[in-house]
Amino acid sequence: MIPLSVLDLAPIAEGADAAQSFRNSLSLAQHAERLGYRRFWLAEHHGMPGIASAATSVLIGHVAGGTKTIRVGAGGIMLPNHSPLVIAEQFGTLESLYPGRIDLGLGRAPGSDQATARALRRNLHAGPDEFPQDVVELIDFLSDEPRQSVRAVPGTGTRVPIWILGSSLFGAQLAAMLGLPYAFASHFAPGQMMQAIEVYRSAFKPSEQLAKPYVMLGFNVVAADTDEEAAVLATSLQQAFVNLRTGRASRLPKPLPGYFETLDPMARSMLQDVLSCSAIGSPETVQRGLRAFVERTEADELMVTSQIHDHQARLRSYEITARAAALEPLRT
Repeated sequence: MIPLSVLDLAPIAEGADAAQSFRNSLSLAQHAERLGYRRFWLAEHHGMPGIASAATSVLIGHVAGGTKTIRVGAGGIMLPNHSPLVIAEQFGTLESLYPGRIDLGLGRAPGSDQATARALRRNLHAGPDEFPQDVVELIDFLSDEPRQSVRAVPGTGTRVPIWILGSSLFGAQLAAMLGLPYAFASHFAPGQMMQAIEVYRSAFKPSEQLAKPYVMLGFNVVAADTDEEAAVLATSLQQAFVNLRTGRASRLPKPLPGYFETLDPMARSMLQDVLSCSAIGSPETVQRGLRAFVERTEADELMVTSQIHDHQARLRSYEITARAAALEPLRT
């Protein structure tokens, strides 16, 4: 089976707070490290009551400092919100503190609503169309011999691995052109996944960082001892998506048995679409789901996200997933 990694959205569960979310993130990273997951990534979001990873670089440092071997990174930094120099300095600092363990995934969305985006932007006239230029500038800042007169200190010479993140063909084309690894957000926006993979692989140009295409795909997993238990746990994720899509973003709700059946046809269809890249169920069900997804996409790596309200159940889900991915016999 291909390598597995973890995407942690640092969820703030209903009844908890950001401090508890951060403790849970470190606990999950340590758990993932013991289980053999390759990376632990945190995503930048702003102004969202259920996600605590707004200061992404700070949280990456917290997690890296509490682990020993697992790679820790951003999945991703929303570059339109930041100066490339500032990100080079932040990740140059992280790489200097935790050498050989830091990843930098870059996205071009603001990771917030429009009002929050306006409050965050370093330049009110900047836009996503400047993203390719900013990526190239950031790569240069981290290189051994930057072409720019300004130096990122720390940053210059750290050569932090850069990934392009995306949910459309734009990111696939950019990653291919620059010869960078590509991570597709199929865990919430699967619509163009297969087309983006094809575009990326067919147009890929080798670079100093990467000799051949490398695709990592987001994948939702809610694993439990039985299909019935997993179905109940998954209702937290379902509620969160419905709340977000209807303008009622909230903390990660408690499970609500029978929730899906209470929804109108439009909401059910939306969930079936956005969560189509998922495995929800027992160890056997998850193993079949993982295998089928990898066979269909030929992904090089999966980034698993498990939005589960109860932290212990979330740890258990990642444990089941790791065992299922190893294709070990699940019953004795």
